[in-house]
Amino acid sequence: MNPSPVILVTGGARRVGQAIVRHLHAAGCAVAIHYRHSQADALALADDLNAARPDTAATFAAALDDDTALPGLVDAVLRRFGRLDGLVNNASAFYPTPIGSATPAQWDDLFAANARAPFFLAQAAAPALKASQGAIVNLVDIYAERPLAQHPIYSMAKAALWMLTQSLARELAPEVRVNAVAPGAILWPESGKSAEDAAALLAKTPLARKGEPGDVAEAVRWLLLDARYTTANLVRVDGGRTLAI
Repeated sequence: MNPSPVILVTGGARRVGQAIVRHLHAAGCAVAIHYRHSQADALALADDLNAARPDTAATFAAALDDDTALPGLVDAVLRRFGRLDGLVNNASAFYPTPIGSATPAQWDDLFAANARAPFFLAQAAAPALKASQGAIVNLVDIYAERPLAQHPIYSMAKAALWMLTQSLARELAPEVRVNAVAPGAILWPESGKSAEDAAALLAKTPLARKGEPGDVAEAVRWLLLDARYTTANLVRVDGGRTLAI
């Protein structure tokens, strides 16, 4: 059995997910890096981390919209590391669904990624997390509380994830703590965000700047490892933007 806390991070190969993985590993954790399509990035990340501390990182492929794959993902992590101390539901889907053109397929896709998969993955992980007195952190969004224009389905799905956080905190207590992190402007989308839109968003942010992936990663680390008397809470990492959204 691995002596380090073992944390499973979904969507852990790239962007904020990779920052979370690196930060947890630097804090002494072993990391289970989930990916779907980003195999090369996941393998390179695991190789880098294992070069620093051997046998403390491994990759796991799974389609999170396939409910039948989720227990298998947890089982694979347990076979590899012998324990599971934390789950970070970071993987997400994000795109506009304007009223008038939104489709049932988009509804299913956005809710599957942002709400259904975190629920069923947490359900599969619950026995192991209870055994380790572990924790779950869900990555919600500033828009879980105040909707983003042209993104009603995404906003609803993230709101569902925040309610899931609170529900799981009640259902899994007292053994498992469950909390959420709501990032603001951290990384711009890889497409569809103009310089003008970015500047307008930052103008609404009291700290007047974009955050860093490490800011989110530190909030996740604190909730997983240090916040021993914190559950059902939402940590906003948004530069104060909820004051003016």
